[in-house]
Amino acid sequence: MIMDRIALVLTIIGALNWGSIGIFKFDIVAWICGGQTAVLSRIIYTIVALAGIWCISLLFRPRESYDVIEES
Repeated sequence: MIMDRIALVLTIIGALNWGSIGIFKFDIVAWICGGQTAVLSRIIYTIVALAGIWCISLLFRPRESYDVIEES
């Protein structure tokens, strides 16, 4: 599902941003958007948070199994 992939990408971006804050004390989103309180930063933080909430649903979904066809 395309929404799952978008949510995963946004969650990874959020994780990388948090990693940069934890390791380097540098907030990439705030740096790009003009500070943590800038409207654009807050929008990005909210979108990433919603993506993280969406990804919680991935934990509870049954996994799809795909049959692998081997070519001779």
